[in-house]
Amino acid sequence: MDCWSSSVTFDDEFEKLVLRMNPPRVSVDNISDKRATLIKVDSANKRGSLLEVAQVLTDMDLIIRRAYISSDGEWFMDVFHVTDQHGNKLTDHGNVVERIKQSLGQRSYSFRSLTRSVGVQSAVEHTTIELSGRDRPGLLSDICAVLTDHKCNVVAAEVWTHNSRMASLLYITDEQNGRAIDDPEKLTKIKQLLLYILMGDRDRTGANSAVSFGSTHKERRLHQLMYADRDYDKDNVNEVSRNQPGPVVAVENWAEKDYTMVNLRCPDRPKLLFDTVCTLTDMQYVVYHGTIIAEGPEAYQEYYIRHTDGCPISSEAERQRLIHCLEAAIKRRTSSGIRLELCSEDRVGLLSDVTRIFRENGLSVTRAEVTTRGSQAVNAFYVTDTSGCPVKSETIEAVREKIGSNILRVKDDLHSNPGGPPPPQQTPRFSLGNLFRSRSEKFLYNLGLIKSCSSAVC
Repeated sequence: MDCWSSSVTFDDEFEKLVLRMNPPRVSVDNISDKRATLIKVDSANKRGSLLEVAQVLTDMDLIIRRAYISSDGEWFMDVFHVTDQHGNKLTDHGNVVERIKQSLGQRSYSFRSLTRSVGVQSAVEHTTIELSGRDRPGLLSDICAVLTDHKCNVVAAEVWTHNSRMASLLYITDEQNGRAIDDPEKLTKIKQLLLYILMGDRDRTGANSAVSFGSTHKERRLHQLMYADRDYDKDNVNEVSRNQPGPVVAVENWAEKDYTMVNLRCPDRPKLLFDTVCTLTDMQYVVYHGTIIAEGPEAYQEYYIRHTDGCPISSEAERQRLIHCLEAAIKRRTSSGIRLELCSEDRVGLLSDVTRIFRENGLSVTRAEVTTRGSQAVNAFYVTDTSGCPVKSETIEAVREKIGSNILRVKDDLHSNPGGPPPPQQTPRFSLGNLFRSRSEKFLYNLGLIKSCSSAVC
């Protein structure tokens, strides 16, 4: 074993020892804030702690109104001001506490290697197919047709598109027994056909296939696939996406404290914190301090970061890359188009039939969420025309008539249709350290450990 391997092993064992001696402490405070519940997390610090907590809160559909982050040193101390989807305080918060503790425990993990294009992994209930590549009208329809032709049922799926790229996770079962597909030859053939579809006639040199083992968080994996496929590359931006309002991100170094400061402002929406922290983590940055405010139509995020080697950003190229990647992370989930919701009795081939009708009527799917609840298929699609422009109402009605107007409905979604006025396009104002100025008093207040502070500090 070489020196590097020995060092890694020692560091891993030391981290496990620290976690055993200092298990995470999670507390809930429903008194200090009149409008939100305070969730305080205190734990031995480890890489990915912030992402683990943000992931738990996101998975439980909690809305983060404010957050104060500190992990400078051996300890991780964060406070999140959260509400439920209706803006109310939490009443049953025991499950939140337990899930956060589990996420920060010794057996938790956040990282996996990036794989590209086509991957397959199997579980007892289903087989997961990972896809990434160049997006085009009708791509989802072609993918679903291949799966249906090979007697596969899509029980769940999530599809993202951004900057002419597509990433998706599809959970499929065998039509005959309703379980994961265990025929290697069948899986190999499906992979080859899907890869051929992804390659098309424009991406022959860039397509690859890979088999992926293990599991990871669904939305985290989609971020990784898009990042690996370089959807943040400005060369991929089409003219339609150029004209859409986007986030404002500023990055600069704070030489005095040896940090890189990231300021971000954009329209608020659910899961925004998860998306930005996920990207920072996958780009090998560590968040040492941060402040998040999302109590109005806009969200403000401020982070103090370093690379995992302990250094701030060292070049203009790296600074620009971070800006572009954060912009992409926010836009991936902010899908354009009209949201169509489908609810009907599930059957094999349903998704293939629906997406085929979309394609035949000139609709392009920019995002999709497919789930199965018992015997019911509950799906959501965001659609535009093939040029990325809004779909005419008569086209939507024609599609609804073919699929069934009682099962396919138009749903307004403020988070997915950025039709409101864009935020002022100016560089965010740097605070030069919300967590550092008047630190002794302000830091305690931000963490919710004291209930008031002087106006000069706050």
